[in-house]
Amino acid sequence: MQNKNVAIAISSLVFSWNDGSDPVLNIEHLHIKRSERVFIEGPSGSGKSTLLSLIAGVTIPQNGSVTVNGIQLNAISGAARDRFRADHIGFIYQMFNLIPFLTVVENVTLPCRFSRHRRSRAANRAGSVEAEAMQLLSKLGMAHPALVQKTVNDLSVGQQQRVAVARALIGSPDILIADEPTSSLDADHRQAFIEMLFHECDRENTTLVYVSHDRTLEAVFDRTIRLVDINAVQHTGAIGG
Repeated sequence: MQNKNVAIAISSLVFSWNDGSDPVLNIEHLHIKRSERVFIEGPSGSGKSTLLSLIAGVTIPQNGSVTVNGIQLNAISGAARDRFRADHIGFIYQMFNLIPFLTVVENVTLPCRFSRHRRSRAANRAGSVEAEAMQLLSKLGMAHPALVQKTVNDLSVGQQQRVAVARALIGSPDILIADEPTSSLDADHRQAFIEMLFHECDRENTTLVYVSHDRTLEAVFDRTIRLVDINAVQHTGAIGG
């Protein structure tokens, strides 16, 4: 039986990008507790982004299991994984994945269009989905009227990254996955971002899984997972994340 205090449980996982090819990840055991702030560290090409993709149910392993919030993701259909991800997981992508022709506010509220669960939580917290979006943008220094109605193509890289963060947080997802989220932020904005991120996660008891090359951030997290320590596959070249 799944421990109710465990948000993410990985067991006997083996993942390859193509059947018959050498594994990218071979992880016997990994547990992340609910509300835990976990920093995942590893060199470029060690499989960090691949691990995040598996936790989010975007990809599934050839062997083993990935269980999130008590649901074994590789035992349900692709459509069911999509619904689960929309309802329960916020994802801050390394490349942002914003919709270029939508405004800032439209990008932030986008997850609530695909998830009744997150739409309801956002409205309950702030009165409306749009009000929740503005509150998050304000905390990130992005609520100026001249900014929020711009399309994201008109923003700087750092501004686009903050929009991506607000989008991931809207509707209080149970699990927040962050893939190199501070790579385009200066020191002041990086500190403000981390403080805001922790505050939002604490408010909703959100589990935070955070990947970064910036090891100076390690000390503020509950635990560091070094991929080299849990992955039986040792990489010497870049293989994606």
